[in-house]
Amino acid sequence: MASPDGAIGMGSSPEETELSITLTLRMLMHGKVMGWGWGGGGGLALLGGSETPGSSARITISEGSCPERITTITGSTDAVFRAVSMIAFKLEEDLGAGSDGSAAGRAPVTLRLVIPASQCGSLIGKAGSKIREIRESTGAQVQVAGDLLPNSTERAVTVSGVPDTIIQCVRQICAVILESPPKGATIPYHPGLSLGTILLSANQVRGCSPSRG
Repeated sequence: MASPDGAIGMGSSPEETELSITLTLRMLMHGKVMGWGWGGGGGLALLGGSETPGSSARITISEGSCPERITTITGSTDAVFRAVSMIAFKLEEDLGAGSDGSAAGRAPVTLRLVIPASQCGSLIGKAGSKIREIRESTGAQVQVAGDLLPNSTERAVTVSGVPDTIIQCVRQICAVILESPPKGATIPYHPGLSLGTILLSANQVRGCSPSRG
């Protein structure tokens, strides 16, 4: 999920230390994001494998014909948060949020993060203490799915609110998962790829028969 790019120097502040970490964040989004773009002035273009102007985060979008795709953002923590901010504000724009700019007049935005199940315990905390703390300190709504995403060892973490609260919430979620690396092997979620499809493909390519139902 994250890896340090080098040793921490003497006197480094938490903010400086954070910037030395490479973070990968996966989100489940509708395929329509492929058509997003900001013209002029180095705007953001969400295209598979594109570099995000102004944030230096690398964005890739999974292929496929299903309505939902996995959007992967990789870069320094600061760069990833900038990219999340751009996405959140673009989602708000697409929802036709209130023009007065006040929180009361703005439609809530929802992001669905995809996180290894082994990290969700730390995110929830003992008796739900950590997730409750995140909700109270950011004002965002956070829900951790009880079930695994199909054919994976990952869960969806849904974050809802106005973009400002979502960004703060994602920051806190990332802080938790950086401190609690995933345990064991992670089987990533692939939208629309059912077990039957996997077995059929294996049977066609290698001529093997399904070993489980």
